[in-house]
Amino acid sequence: MDLTSELVSAARETGALAAQRADRAEAARRLDPEVAGALVAAGFARHFVPKACGGDEGTFLDLNRAVSAVGEGCTATAWCASLSAHVSRMAAHLPAAGCREVWADGPDALLVASLTPLGTARRVPGGYRLDGTWPFVSAIDYADWALLAAMVPAEDGGQPQARVLAVPRDAWRTEDTWQSVGMAATGSNSVTVEDVLVPDARSMSREDLFTGRAADSDAPCHAVPMQATTMMFATPALGAAKGALAAWTGSVTPKIRAAAAAGPRQAHAGMPAFNRASYDVTLTRSATEIDAAELLLERAARTADAAGALSPLLTMRNWRDCAMATESMVGVVNRLFRTIGTTGQSVRSPLQRFWRDVNSLAGHQGLQVESASVAFSRHVIAL
Repeated sequence: MDLTSELVSAARETGALAAQRADRAEAARRLDPEVAGALVAAGFARHFVPKACGGDEGTFLDLNRAVSAVGEGCTATAWCASLSAHVSRMAAHLPAAGCREVWADGPDALLVASLTPLGTARRVPGGYRLDGTWPFVSAIDYADWALLAAMVPAEDGGQPQARVLAVPRDAWRTEDTWQSVGMAATGSNSVTVEDVLVPDARSMSREDLFTGRAADSDAPCHAVPMQATTMMFATPALGAAKGALAAWTGSVTPKIRAAAAAGPRQAHAGMPAFNRASYDVTLTRSATEIDAAELLLERAARTADAAGALSPLLTMRNWRDCAMATESMVGVVNRLFRTIGTTGQSVRSPLQRFWRDVNSLAGHQGLQVESASVAFSRHVIAL
């Protein structure tokens, strides 16, 4: 069996487990421990780890399909699965000595990140002294390492530079700040670091990371600009839409069958008659839009997997496609939630969780259609 089949098969099992534990995870505001372990065992954390450190140096297409499979069971779990793989890809941009330290105990270390430079890193002999607080760090409760962005003041009085620094679990304090109506199970709490020494080998330029310039790796998956990898945020929404459609279909099918068995009936005055066509149209529109979004995201993954440097236009097209696919999936899930009926909107129905999660997910700054549109348009219409 090839790696793709193994990863997707394990992902489906993980998604089924996550669906079973979803209520418990939401109440705890973090992934269920067994689900977190299943993500690592499935191979998400090692997917982009350098082969020199025992990893797979896998493809974006394989990962897309696996994340979507998890998302059919639980959007929050798919989000954490996706980020665990993509953050390991980011860490592969560190110098070789830093990579060896991060994966000293094997390629399955779980990494998390915040790339917004909210901290300060002071230059000292051999490295940096890091301070700061970073909110919204998903899966932090299970993390072994964190990549945290900080501004480094220029020693010559020039412009400060952003760097990303890798710190081990014992270097930070987690603060319980995650109280969200959607994506509750991601456990996206805040991280605080106080005067921690980070050696040079565990730091990198944020610009090098964003442009795909790895310090010591020549693997194709480590040479992709960050804006071309926005599938990391969009693919969980695809899985959510698929899961929502399955929940909707399961809920409305008994209604349609019961109406068919009863035969045509005269509606009471002032009350609407049962109309199967409305369900048929909802199903058709939703399934077609899901398929279209999946095609966009698979093209984005294949583009990122292509050998050679990506052009700025293709990079921005990927970003555009991910933002637009996510917006489409939000529309699908909202339609399904609106048409399922009161019974299907019960707190016991998985559809309401998909509805909350996908709307919350779509608020991520990397998925804003306006930003992606400006970036794409400026490469098409040059001034």
